Amino acid sequence: MRVFVAGATGAVGVPLVRRLVSEGHQVVASTRTEAKFPRLRALGAEPVAVDGLDAAALGEAVARAEPDLIVHQMTALAGTLDLKHFDRTFAVTNRLRIGGTDALLAAARAAGVRRVVVQSYTGWPNDPTGGPVKTEDDPLDPHPPRAQRESLAAIRHLERAVVDAPLDGVVLRYGMLYGPGASDAMIPLMRARRMPIVGDGGGIWSMTHVEDAAAATVAALGRGRGVYNIVDDDPAPVRDILTALAAAVGAKPPLRVPVWLGRLAAGEVGVSMMTLVRGSSNAKAKEELDWAPRWPSWREGFRRGLTEPASAPR
Repeated sequence: MRVFVAGATGAVGVPLVRRLVSEGHQVVASTRTEAKFPRLRALGAEPVAVDGLDAAALGEAVARAEPDLIVHQMTALAGTLDLKHFDRTFAVTNRLRIGGTDALLAAARAAGVRRVVVQSYTGWPNDPTGGPVKTEDDPLDPHPPRAQRESLAAIRHLERAVVDAPLDGVVLRYGMLYGPGASDAMIPLMRARRMPIVGDGGGIWSMTHVEDAAAATVAALGRGRGVYNIVDDDPAPVRDILTALAAAVGAKPPLRVPVWLGRLAAGEVGVSMMTLVRGSSNAKAKEELDWAPRWPSWREGFRRGLTEPASAPR
């Protein structure tokens, strides 16, 4: 199969391209700059430089690639996450979720591509009321913190556009990503004890190793339609996850701060992420995509998969 991967040099894009090539697919891999071409060629892909927000250029790149399938992994997540100004941090990613998604769907229709697989997110978008673990059928948060409203609107747009498109659209909601390329920035923060537990740390996080995200994306090339949570089997309170992460990187246990202090430092988003968010179920993805995480729990993933070089897919 010939696959066009838009956004191929991110934390998920790299293991995804590696896995696709290893399974015999021809991969045309897009990135914003030609500086990343050597890395993509080393993975076995045919690189192309294109701005995901340039609809005309993106359409031309897809037309030239003549793919059987398109995968959307475009984000712009470099730099420090500012929870207090969450939407500002995700501004370009949100534009890619809206304009980039629309452009890729238009390019798919023009090129006769019948299947598109896109990256979304689960965790904080879940409704923070009710049970601790949500399915794809549960509603998203109707009243997100003010600083996350634009980001949730962009996620809603992406998912609705793909599901409603006149093709086979698959939306993969990754959880909190970790592993090579995804948790690199978090490790020094843990070692410096700059990621405290706010309040009771009772918010529920669902974790996803980057290799598991890549494997689920490959599984979705030929199966499924609609929205799927791609997370591990072990949704857990933030306090447990951060404590285990600190131990895994040789750091002291995270500090604990009261909610009022957490709000001053990280705003309502930070407090919500630590105390209110809900986890996600992967049962639908397991059943319909015939996928299961290589790392069923972040507990083992932290011990062995945080910085482990990617191995051959299995």
